[in-house]
Amino acid sequence: MQVTETLNEGLKRGYKIVVTAAEMDEKVNEKLLEAQPEVEMKGFRKGKVPMALLKKQFGDKVMGEAMQESIDGAMTKHFEETGDRPALQPEIKMTNDDWKPGDDVDVSVSYEKLPEIPDVDLKKVKLEKMVVKAEDKDIDEALSNLAENAQNFEDRKKGAKSKDGDQVTIDFLGKVDGEPFEGGAAEDYPLVLGSGSFIPGFEEQLVGVKVGDEVEVKVDFPAEYQAEHLAGKAAVFECKIKAVKEPKAAEINDELAKQFGAEDLATLKSQVAERLEAEFSGASRAVMKRKLLDELDKLVKFELPPSLVDAEAGQIAHQLWHEENPDVQGHDHPEIETTDEHKSLAERRVRLGLLLAEMGRKNEIEVTDAEMTQAIMNQARQYPGQERQFFEFVQQNQQMQQQMRAPIFEDKVVDYIFELADVKEKEVKKADLEKAVEALEDDAS
Repeated sequence: MQVTETLNEGLKRGYKIVVTAAEMDEKVNEKLLEAQPEVEMKGFRKGKVPMALLKKQFGDKVMGEAMQESIDGAMTKHFEETGDRPALQPEIKMTNDDWKPGDDVDVSVSYEKLPEIPDVDLKKVKLEKMVVKAEDKDIDEALSNLAENAQNFEDRKKGAKSKDGDQVTIDFLGKVDGEPFEGGAAEDYPLVLGSGSFIPGFEEQLVGVKVGDEVEVKVDFPAEYQAEHLAGKAAVFECKIKAVKEPKAAEINDELAKQFGAEDLATLKSQVAERLEAEFSGASRAVMKRKLLDELDKLVKFELPPSLVDAEAGQIAHQLWHEENPDVQGHDHPEIETTDEHKSLAERRVRLGLLLAEMGRKNEIEVTDAEMTQAIMNQARQYPGQERQFFEFVQQNQQMQQQMRAPIFEDKVVDYIFELADVKEKEVKKADLEKAVEALEDDAS
């Protein structure tokens, strides 16, 4: 087998591989000899079919397999000897289109190799970690939100009219074309006005009613209503108002704490403080991660594979175009041109992606099976009732697994860098952290 270099420019590499006819014939014979003991053919005992007959019967099929194995073997040996790691799948083409048995096999191989990535002295990376303690006012605000979510409804004064947000208890009977319809009636139904739980226009007509009122609510079912026999139809609901109740936030006391699984109010406050500080810590980590990436982008420069940059720039352009044109779905749109700004952002992403990947590789950082399982379970919760199907879908979809593994891997590498970098903690106010987070979001938009 002959391997000749045809291109060596920057990260681009090209080679011509020639597999001689003799090598191919030898490979075919090896495969036929390996298969011979198991071959059965009419007129011969198992394993006793002559090689010449085997070659005539199966030669063409085995030739294709031998050719592929020879090329794959040559590529494996080449990458082991050179240490090259291709950025994308190498392009492999057979160049002698008029090939016939007995000819040499000529193959061209081209790829872009991953660059040599310099080591980074992480101790020189200086970072500031914002630390926010949960203050009493933050805890009180969180408790007030909990109390509001745990609100009850109490009867309004006799004769009082309902307001948006009130709960009205009603008996109702719905009719279309003067006839009641299935599912259009209920008694003692508690409806919170403004909740949007009934069809559009219904709840608004019950604002201002009082106990004892009998009201006709006139609405039109939406054209896309799930019950096809009602879709787009005009309806009248005869409603009798049996109670009007106003919302009352739960009192912040031991009883409220028990509703949320805490022993008493003091325990609930402690739990709320821990939750708030965990949220602050997560936001602080996001800010510090951005600063780390900015520092690494300044510290490390190396040649980038053009194919990776072009692909990333195209993806960025495509994503931004769809954000600006949310009504357009899929790929039914004009060709999207990439700009210098897209390319600049792509270069940063590719550079940092390759750098973090190399740091992870050199330091043997891996995503464990347990971490992947936890990530899949977390995402599966977004599909209530279909968790098992989602889990099985991910297990059978390598691309989906890679999409989920990548951010976990990146976070593990970032955490590894945080441990080695020069990190100084700085206690700040909640408002300072919020301002830093807003700056991150502004940069991303």
